[in-house]
Amino acid sequence: MDDRIYRPNWHEYFMLIAKIVALRSGCNSRPTGAVIVKDKRILATGYNGPMPGAWHCTDKGSNYCFRREKGVPDIDKYNFCRSTHAEANAIAQAARFGISVEGASIYCTLAPCYVCLKLLAGAGIKEVYYEYDYESRDFERDEFWKTAIKEAKIEVFKQIRVSEETLKALENILPFPTSKRRLPPTD
Repeated sequence: MDDRIYRPNWHEYFMLIAKIVALRSGCNSRPTGAVIVKDKRILATGYNGPMPGAWHCTDKGSNYCFRREKGVPDIDKYNFCRSTHAEANAIAQAARFGISVEGASIYCTLAPCYVCLKLLAGAGIKEVYYEYDYESRDFERDEFWKTAIKEAKIEVFKQIRVSEETLKALENILPFPTSKRRLPPTD
């Protein structure tokens, strides 16, 4: 019987952190999180939300959406949504504190939209790991996306799902103090 403590792999570890970052999202429609990583170190995080200091749609209740209230269709959502995407906020956080993200990886709970893909390329991010596809597009077969990813010089664009084993390990540790002893004290 193997009695080793379960540890997630690096991809799942960073994706779990992106999921936790998404808890801060101010968007009722689709809360997302992102973590920029280089050499297995977190450089910056971001979640989708409005400009610093501005009110969030979540402040107005769980069903409120500024864009929907104004009757703006999905085709024009980027121009009227109060939230900046998680990837853009992570890049902005790094820039604000003078942290280079050149050659870094990003873990996103949602695959980047085309606007964010261009921002990632401009920032020099080389690897994109995402949990869910953006909308219902199939990124592997869509020629537009294949071309855009190639033009962005993204070396890895890959879906990462957190395993049931990792989710179970998280479920087992979250309700308890992480500093709770696993082994009895020594004399």
